[in-house]
Amino acid sequence: MSQETPAARNIPALLAALHAEKRSGAVLVSGAPGGVIHVRDGMVVGMETPGAPGVEVLLLKSHRITEDDWTAARATGTDPARLGLELVAQGLLGARELEVIGQAALFDAAFALALTSPDGWEMTAPRPLLDTGAAIPPDRLVTENTRRIRLLSNERGATARFARDRPDPAPAARDPQRTARLSPRHRTLLTTADGRRTPRDIAFTLGRGLFAVMLDLRDLVALGLLQSPSVTLAGRPSTAPRTPLSPSTAAPQPAATPLPRRKR
Repeated sequence: MSQETPAARNIPALLAALHAEKRSGAVLVSGAPGGVIHVRDGMVVGMETPGAPGVEVLLLKSHRITEDDWTAARATGTDPARLGLELVAQGLLGARELEVIGQAALFDAAFALALTSPDGWEMTAPRPLLDTGAAIPPDRLVTENTRRIRLLSNERGATARFARDRPDPAPAARDPQRTARLSPRHRTLLTTADGRRTPRDIAFTLGRGLFAVMLDLRDLVALGLLQSPSVTLAGRPSTAPRTPLSPSTAAPQPAATPLPRRKR
């Protein structure tokens, strides 16, 4: 059942209004990639989007937790919101470690949503979410998104194009002398970027954050080891939006709503 959504010209303004009113609920964002923003007492406590790996992917694909342990924890019948507490109780994660991973996934999801304009959004009652203990004020998400976009290319449009690229190895990548000094992280990335995967695909494959993957891909392009035409390396005045969580200025549509593994 949908709830009354505060009038807002974009997602950051909506979250700011929810924060001011200390509202709780879920914001369903439509579009590509779209997703769900979970708000509790005005604080953003989680985001889920197909545009960036979530907590489950980060834990499993990084092998921080085995699939058997994850399945066993879920088999206890624990409420989804308390699954994190179950992982901590079983000694599989520390409470602070879980919170850090949850915050990383939240910031990464916010970044993924900031790269495109949503088709619309609506407010609903709270939805189930793996509670990691993360709770971020909306303005901090906006500030961090602006910083990340500037670090990548100084322009949101260029960053969004880079996120859709499918970088592939340049001829220099076959030269052992050129790759010998790469970190293991960069070497793994170089072998994963095969011309078919987008940065998002690579992030899910490796269980790493989308933003971290894009930074490393940019480094490999700068070294001449990857080919990706959308990477902007030359500095120029920033045109990054000041509120880039989901920077559409279109009015919302009428309400109707550091780790790939399928959500159950």
